[in-house]
Amino acid sequence: MPLRLFQSSGDLMADRRFEFARDLQLKGDLPAAADLLEQSIELAPNFASAWFTLGEIRRQLGDRDKAIAAFRKALDSDPEDRHGAGLHLMRLGDAEMAEMPKAYVQTLFDQYAPRFEHTLINDLGYRAPSLIFKAVLAARGAAKKPAYFKRTIDLGCGTGLAAAAFAKQVDHFIGVDLSPGMIKEARASNLYAELEIADMIEGLRTKADASANLVVAADAFVYLSDLAPVLTEARRVLASSGVLAFTLETHDGGGIVLGEGLRYAHSAEYVRDAIAKAGLELLTLELASPRIENNEPVRGLVVVAEKT
Repeated sequence: MPLRLFQSSGDLMADRRFEFARDLQLKGDLPAAADLLEQSIELAPNFASAWFTLGEIRRQLGDRDKAIAAFRKALDSDPEDRHGAGLHLMRLGDAEMAEMPKAYVQTLFDQYAPRFEHTLINDLGYRAPSLIFKAVLAARGAAKKPAYFKRTIDLGCGTGLAAAAFAKQVDHFIGVDLSPGMIKEARASNLYAELEIADMIEGLRTKADASANLVVAADAFVYLSDLAPVLTEARRVLASSGVLAFTLETHDGGGIVLGEGLRYAHSAEYVRDAIAKAGLELLTLELASPRIENNEPVRGLVVVAEKT
């Protein structure tokens, strides 16, 4: 996973105590780590990284109320929420389900970018692009339609793994990603005719009606709670018979949950309903694991829909 975000407090002594606390946290001495973090915060009361880490430790120690208080202070200290304190408040039941802060997602993947492909492929058995590729080919084959796409938009393109999977099927690839670090890596792949730093919905909104033949999102919609806006925009930019293909994480219940890995999981029922409301025809909805996490396959869905 990415390197841990650290925002200096501006106080050298507070920063050093934070570093010692992190070492103790990693070694499992949580009470001592919490004590050092509290000392650090006394020196720098708006030290977002210290408040966030204290929230994590208090949650690990089973003190929900104090964890919530620390995460709230982290959020107050950094309203852009680059640490993702708000997501932890959702997990603790102290905040309503909401979309992820853009600053958090951008920071997460900017840190992750240099090691992204190596970690996903070698450590996590990542296969979302290949799942999408096979599902699209199967759906087009069943409909007796060609699996060649003149213009394709890759949402949350990352370093270009989805573009690599579809390289022989696409004439013109457009990559969209919120992370400048990921866009830098994608540019080095030489797979994209165009690259754009934007979130997925913003990226689609800049595209003309019926301007794409394929829209793909490999392991990207897991960072969206409500899929309606992105599905609506995807339908608008797709030409007639254009295809939308993506992977999700899923769960046994209904609706949407924020999982332990701080990614959204969507139920199959929710996905069917969202596809229908967006005016798309569902072609494929299959259980498929996009990656391994904690030595277990992540429960997921591969989805293919068409604009009729």
